[in-house]
Amino acid sequence: MNPQTILQYDGSFDGFLSCVFMIYEQKIDSPIIQKQQEINNQLFTISETVYTDKTKAKRVWKGIKDKTDISQQKILFRAFLSEIKGVENTIFSYIKNTFKATNSKFIDYSNKDILKISQVAKMVCREKHRMEAFVRFKKTKDQIYTATIEPDFNVLPLLINHFKDRYADQKWLIYDIKRAYGIFYNLQEVEIITLDYFSKLSTTINKEYYTNDELEFQQLWKTYFDNVNIKSRRNSKLHIQHLPKRYWKYLIEKNNI
Repeated sequence: MNPQTILQYDGSFDGFLSCVFMIYEQKIDSPIIQKQQEINNQLFTISETVYTDKTKAKRVWKGIKDKTDISQQKILFRAFLSEIKGVENTIFSYIKNTFKATNSKFIDYSNKDILKISQVAKMVCREKHRMEAFVRFKKTKDQIYTATIEPDFNVLPLLINHFKDRYADQKWLIYDIKRAYGIFYNLQEVEIITLDYFSKLSTTINKEYYTNDELEFQQLWKTYFDNVNIKSRRNSKLHIQHLPKRYWKYLIEKNNI
């Protein structure tokens, strides 16, 4: 019995594509792709570390683009951002079927891998839209509008265009506490950054760092919300259905100032 090959990568999309390149280059049979931090409990396996090679990743992505349309490319990337354990292997199966197909731009939802990837991508897309709706910026004394989030999926890369277009005239930072990185817009471009300030124990900004007008605005908004929120017409079940409790921590009106 031949041992299976486990390809361990750094968790980046380019790293994943580098794994795909190695599989085809070395003609690896039945590979398993997993992040380096994942524990391997499987017997009869050989582990190899795959180092991210952007040139090889670009070659693989070009091959995917040549065989798919833009909607399929978005599905693949969104599914990858789900970070669901083992999703890399389902995506690889999707890619392998795409390369084999004569008409790969036709999406065959009868294929279990294609169906699963599409369903996962939809879940990620829904989380993206929720973040766009529920992110609340707070102005700090260094004149940066800052927001912290903890989404179920790694949707920060999908938020860049939305917030860059909407808030093009101000500096802003959206930081993912769960994944310990953020996107920062400096009025020219968006950068990926990491900060020591935020952690799993320190997930919000202390009030002392807010500008005075920010604190006044928060109080004004909370007062307004309390006044328009008519108790006799409150439908808690419907409210939670549209606004799940796990998003309340982002909203000024749901928190004490």
